[in-house]
Amino acid sequence: MASTSDIRNGLCIRYNHDIYKVIEFLHVKPGKGPAFVRTKLKSVTSGKVLDNTFSAGHKIEDVRVETHKFQFLYHDGEFYHFMNVEDYTQIRLLENALDMPKLLKEGEIVTVLINTEDNMPLTVDMPASVILEVTHTEPGLKGNTATNATKPATVETGAEVNVPLFINEGDKIKIETDKGTYKERVKE
Repeated sequence: MASTSDIRNGLCIRYNHDIYKVIEFLHVKPGKGPAFVRTKLKSVTSGKVLDNTFSAGHKIEDVRVETHKFQFLYHDGEFYHFMNVEDYTQIRLLENALDMPKLLKEGEIVTVLINTEDNMPLTVDMPASVILEVTHTEPGLKGNTATNATKPATVETGAEVNVPLFINEGDKIKIETDKGTYKERVKE
């Protein structure tokens, strides 16, 4: 058993007959009244996100997890197939176990959280950012750079990202996976 002082991003807990992963948390100590922890929890089975407040010192049941590196192989419909980079065993996960499935490129290395009680994969942690090539975007107009104007661009995985006007087809861009937003252009 853990308490609210052990809450951190990425912690998996058992709550309401389901396993949740802590996405965000904030320890609050108001001037009046007891301290509490405000959390944002994501279900690893359904992908549903909920906000919850725990009072300070509240006991929570944490789930022991192991992390393993897996390589993304391919997806067929609703299943995404991964291979363990150490022992080459393969697993397949439903799309809702992934945070940003549209940003996964074949060969990408991800971290998979596995429940130590039953060896079932819980969730996939993407790298902080991925580098993808722009396959389609409208050409930017000269002189239209007075503001931070953006335009939609389709990357090689099929995802659509808003990019600055100077990005052209064939450019490689870095995308933050937690928000799915453009970060910078990458030079080869």
